[in-house]
Amino acid sequence: MQYFYLMYKMLNSICFYNLKLKQIIFILCLLLISCNNKKTTVYPPQDVATIPIETDTLRLLFVGDVMQHLPQVEAARTINGYDYSACFRYVKSEVSAADIAVVNLETTLGGKPYKGYPCFSSPDELLQSLKSTGFDVIATANNHCVDRGRKGLERTNARIDSLHLSRMGTYKNRKERDNRYPLLLKIKGFRVCFLNYTYGTNGIPVTAPNVVNLMDTTEIAADIVKAKRLNPDVIIAYVHWGEEYRKQPNETQRLLANMLINKGVHHIIGSHPHVVQPIQVHEREDGTRHLVAYSLGNYISNQSDRGTDGGITLTLELVKDSVTRLHRYWHRAVWVARPAVSGRRNYQLIPDNLSQGEMQSLPHNARMMMQTFFDDTQNLLRKGVK
Repeated sequence: MQYFYLMYKMLNSICFYNLKLKQIIFILCLLLISCNNKKTTVYPPQDVATIPIETDTLRLLFVGDVMQHLPQVEAARTINGYDYSACFRYVKSEVSAADIAVVNLETTLGGKPYKGYPCFSSPDELLQSLKSTGFDVIATANNHCVDRGRKGLERTNARIDSLHLSRMGTYKNRKERDNRYPLLLKIKGFRVCFLNYTYGTNGIPVTAPNVVNLMDTTEIAADIVKAKRLNPDVIIAYVHWGEEYRKQPNETQRLLANMLINKGVHHIIGSHPHVVQPIQVHEREDGTRHLVAYSLGNYISNQSDRGTDGGITLTLELVKDSVTRLHRYWHRAVWVARPAVSGRRNYQLIPDNLSQGEMQSLPHNARMMMQTFFDDTQNLLRKGVK
């Protein structure tokens, strides 16, 4: 594996812009790692065993990409600043009810001037609303984390720290990463360890001494060893990967998922494709079950193409007696009501369990688009990985 890693690093420096060649080398690394895989049986979501809860229980909630295209920033503008509270009005109760809620912040808090695609910088009020909604952990390793360079990365992390939220994925320097990563949270008698990686940064170099967790298989393996030394009950990796707008995981995602599980990760949450991808549960020979959600899609954005106008909220319920195991999980489709279709001033997240009265308050065209997203998502998750 070390040989392939050195080859990958060499080609990465020589062929910085040749993404196709880099992808081929990365897949070769994963194939080599995966050649010694233990036997894994893959089950569709409905085959997860249901057992009585007789001991400690922990609920972990995950959502996908929080983006801020410029129309979203303008919609949140007020005479005194920015207000995002309306965006999360209908999802706040579910998010805040979780023991730990995790979100991918796919923008920077780089300060003014605020910008949308392709180099994002969003108002600090967005982060404040995420905290008010109930989110506890901010994943920052994604392809937009260095959109505003060193200043944007460090300011984003400083704002997260100022609100006493947990974060993972990007760091001021190597020393900070060594001290703060992997992220370990202790709650309700559980020790939960989080990992976070991204496939890249859109070709923008990471400015030294900043560190972004990239999908370097050697470093990932070392991180998992370090995570195990923290004596966690569960290790969860939140990975920014895959191909945009593709509704099935690609070969790299599948190989990396197998590698992570073989190395000791219990569950994997994916983001980046901007559409929902299937969920699988892998059962190992020792009876343990590992959930892989390949992509949760967009949580909130201004994207409007079919399948990009929403995502899913995923909740894992863990139980612990002598061991910690996945008891059950569930997902909820969430659609983004954009002002252009809802007639409302701000963007709003509409979960599939919203009351009929609230849903009927939306214009007919909005309800039709919402139902299309809900139906498409249900069908995709029911069919699973092909």
